[in-house]
Amino acid sequence: MPFAPAAVTGSDDRIHLAYELHVTSIYDDAGPLTPRELEVYADDDRTPLARFDAEDLAGMTRPAPAEHAPVTIDAGKRVVYVWLTLPTASPLPRTLRHRMTFATAKQKTELLDGVRVSLSAEAPVLIGPPLRGGLWLAHEGPGNAHSHHWGSLVAVNGQVTIPQRYALDLVGIDPRGQVVRAGVKNVGKSRHADWVGYGADVLAVADGVVRDARDGEPEHPPLNPQSEPESLTAHGLFGNYVVLEIQPGVFASYAHLQRGSVKLRIGDHVRKGQLLARLDQSGSSSAPHLHFQLSSAMTFEGSEGLPFLFDRFDLLGPEAEAQLFGQGEPWVPLPLRHRQAEMPLDDMVIGFPALR
Repeated sequence: MPFAPAAVTGSDDRIHLAYELHVTSIYDDAGPLTPRELEVYADDDRTPLARFDAEDLAGMTRPAPAEHAPVTIDAGKRVVYVWLTLPTASPLPRTLRHRMTFATAKQKTELLDGVRVSLSAEAPVLIGPPLRGGLWLAHEGPGNAHSHHWGSLVAVNGQVTIPQRYALDLVGIDPRGQVVRAGVKNVGKSRHADWVGYGADVLAVADGVVRDARDGEPEHPPLNPQSEPESLTAHGLFGNYVVLEIQPGVFASYAHLQRGSVKLRIGDHVRKGQLLARLDQSGSSSAPHLHFQLSSAMTFEGSEGLPFLFDRFDLLGPEAEAQLFGQGEPWVPLPLRHRQAEMPLDDMVIGFPALR
């Protein structure tokens, strides 16, 4: 476990831990190992906090196995993405211990017992809204091990990190729950101005200093094929972007911004709620949205994604990706709930109240 998990309260009022187990089979002669079960224990407890069977593990592992196939680990490595929801009213563990059983190619059982890790002592950072008002789908968000955020490992000089562990793609929607404005007949031929979130104000989530920024990159037509990024860096992925240092060693990154809207320079000081730029579709992006993340380094590569809590937001329940385009059952919002000091979970619709 290369990165210690931090406890964070999600928009479901539960406390969650998100972390990864890097599982490597050293010996070729053991043949493929088939994980049967993973148990996670708090401290020295004898009763597991959580138990994941072989079917669960197939949905938690990258590279993912074929559909309906079990996970197998050849000589090499697979990563198990653990989303652990702690029992209500239980004390926060100090450490986690893992017990994993495997079947060998000769149907023998191998046992891994240990892999202890202490929880991070750093509390999640409390931040303000990155956008001004409106409704937003927190797409590809925390808790989704199959998202292109959490599931993307970045290897640089032998160091493997996950910069986007808690990243959000904030997609603007209207009261119908759709991403394009009423009256647009063909989404495939839509213009940027047809998209609800396009041009929205992007705001500083906290006081900070601009550590990196870029403008001048062109926008792409919505929903058109994208070329492979030139590199797994901010310059290769983010298009027009801003990176703020909001605490020592804590960096807020905003990506896919509108060309001509980034007026900041490296070294500029900003205040919480200050306008940074406007939302667009520059960089590696298939549609207008804001990519937002906190990480442990100014650069994308070599950084670890950090958890965060929005100081306040409104929660309107989940929405499926197909419903964004008016497909399937119409989206029906749940009764609005005001949330404080929580992190939106994957595919939840949220709103940011007007700034005071």
